[in-house]
Amino acid sequence: MNVSGKTQLPAAERLKISEIFYSLQGEAASTGKPTVFVRLTGCPLRCTYCDTEYAFFGGEWMGFDAIIERVRQHGVDRVCVTGGEPLAQKNCIGFLRLLCDSGFDVSLETAGAHDISAVDSRVVRVVDVKTPGSGEHHRNRVENFADIGDRDLLKFVICDRGDYEWSRQQVVDRQLDRICEVLFSPSFGQQDPAALAEWILEDRLPVRLQLQLHKQLWGEEKGR
Repeated sequence: MNVSGKTQLPAAERLKISEIFYSLQGEAASTGKPTVFVRLTGCPLRCTYCDTEYAFFGGEWMGFDAIIERVRQHGVDRVCVTGGEPLAQKNCIGFLRLLCDSGFDVSLETAGAHDISAVDSRVVRVVDVKTPGSGEHHRNRVENFADIGDRDLLKFVICDRGDYEWSRQQVVDRQLDRICEVLFSPSFGQQDPAALAEWILEDRLPVRLQLQLHKQLWGEEKGR
C-alpha cells in the first residue's frame, strides 16, 4: 500500500533528470538546429574541462511519460539526451527506445566509458574519446568502436598540442574516419581554435573542426 497517497512509478520507467531545456544544438551533425535537451543527473567521470558539474548531483525523479510530455511542450521533434553521463542510469536505454517509438529524432551524447551496444539503432550516438588532457582517457571503452555506425560521431576534445598528437594517432592507427565522422573540438577557454585548425590543415587530417556554437552565442550560461 502506498501510504503517501502518491502513485508509485515502476523503477524501470523513471530517470533522475537534471534539466530539460530548449535551445540550438551546439555540437555534432545537427549544429544550429532547434533541439530539446534532456540532461540526466550523474556521471562517474571527472573530466578536467567539464562544463556541467552541476549535473553530477541533485535532480528530480521523473517518469518516462512526464519527461516526454515536457519535451512535447516545446513543439520540436529533435531531442538530445545528454548528461552527466546518460548511460550511467540503466533506464536510459529504454527511454531512448521510447523516444524513437514516439516519433522523435533522437541523439545521445555519451562519454564513451559505457557499453553503447544496447542503444537503439535509430539513435545517433555522439561518443567522446577521452584524451590525456581530460584526465579520464584510461576510461575509454575501445570495444565501442566496433558498435559505431556511419550515422554516429566520435568526438575528441583537444586541450593542448599533446592531446592533438595523441588524438591524431588514434584516428590514423584505428582508421576511425572510415567508421564514422570524427570531430575535433577545442577545449573552451583552453585550446586556441585557430591553432587547432592549422594543425588539422597541416596534417590533412580527415576530421571536422567543431566549435561549440552555444558557447559562442551565450557563453557558459546554464540551460543553453
